[in-house]
Amino acid sequence: MPAVVLYFHLHQPLRLKPFSLFDLSTTTADLNEAFAPVNQPILHKVAAKCYRPANQMMLDLIRDFPDFKLSYSISGTLVEQLSAYEPDIIFQLQQLAASGRVEFLDETYYHSLASLFSPKEFFRQVSLHRQMIRELFNQEPKAFRNTELIYNNQLAETVAQMGYQTILAEGVERYLWWRSPNFIYQPPGLPQLKLLLKNYRLSDDIAFRFSNRDWSGFPVTADKYAHWLSALNGSAQVVNLFMDYETLGEHQWDDTGIFEFFRHLPAAVYRHPDNRFLTVSEASEAFPIMDTVDIPEITSWADLERDVTAWLGNPLQQQASAALYALESPVYQAGDQNLIKFWQQLTTSDHFYYMCTKWFADGDVHKYFSPNNSPLDAYTYFMNVLHALRLKLYANQTTSPLEANSYQLITGIPAHDYRYSSAL
Repeated sequence: MPAVVLYFHLHQPLRLKPFSLFDLSTTTADLNEAFAPVNQPILHKVAAKCYRPANQMMLDLIRDFPDFKLSYSISGTLVEQLSAYEPDIIFQLQQLAASGRVEFLDETYYHSLASLFSPKEFFRQVSLHRQMIRELFNQEPKAFRNTELIYNNQLAETVAQMGYQTILAEGVERYLWWRSPNFIYQPPGLPQLKLLLKNYRLSDDIAFRFSNRDWSGFPVTADKYAHWLSALNGSAQVVNLFMDYETLGEHQWDDTGIFEFFRHLPAAVYRHPDNRFLTVSEASEAFPIMDTVDIPEITSWADLERDVTAWLGNPLQQQASAALYALESPVYQAGDQNLIKFWQQLTTSDHFYYMCTKWFADGDVHKYFSPNNSPLDAYTYFMNVLHALRLKLYANQTTSPLEANSYQLITGIPAHDYRYSSAL
């Protein structure tokens, strides 16, 4: 059987509250008022249903199976929330890191689309994330996963220049052609960078189809799944099982048997000869490069298209993202660290995901994750919050009477407290 690479991603966004122009008077004083009160209860629920029991289960598996290994990545947005409200989860993750059998990968700190809009911001957020992994888990990441596995040749070149040795991507068939995702590849012209591709069929059997009673593979037991893995023996180096950590207990509830499945999976895998679990970097180092995979266009692990239309597929998303990144230079030029952090928090990809207007199965997934009643609501709240940031950003510049009076009418803040910039 090929080596099994089990990789989980952990992330929770800071959702925005239903934000109207009438909220400007309070939010321009404290931009953090733009975030929804539901963020803390949602985090508490996910910690109880997923993070806490899943972490304990992985610690138990590491104790019981000396060769069991896995890999994680975690957004800075989630780490900040856990540190504030669920610090025991951070301690569990530190225990996993200290075991020596868990690898933490790098990504963008704010789970952003910066790689598509701003090389400078992409570098800033990856650097922030690398520093966080060093400080929290005492690891120097050698592998990188971009937000939502967004990937193309250009990103691979950037990541290689940043010193990473491995990058993850979706095993998109339109670029693999006849090849299998179950081998180690390289991007064009970058033999120093290994490319690990997600086996989306076997990954999604767990992440999406596990509890689907209409699926021909239902029910999935550990023994059955290990048999599927062993069927690849002789025709694969690795099987890359990449999924959200929230699959355990949150997307697939406890009563589906998801925890029991993972508790028994290592034993079932080890019953087959020559089986092993490897971390991302161990798999990258264990096998030679099989071929070059050329992916000139942008791919991701989202939706049926496996592209970026989940975040940038309609005019609402395109306008909102353009407006956000148009503020990048003014925000950094202002030099206010609070404004910079708030702007970076708005770069989180989830804000644009909630604006998606797709139909059918993909549309249902977007609706499931969105805290808003509609994509238009998500767009409206985001743009109103962005306007609050603009008002705060330009508060110390030259006053325009017309703009100042309009500002006072909307916010109730005296006109002399508003400053106008022609940059608007």
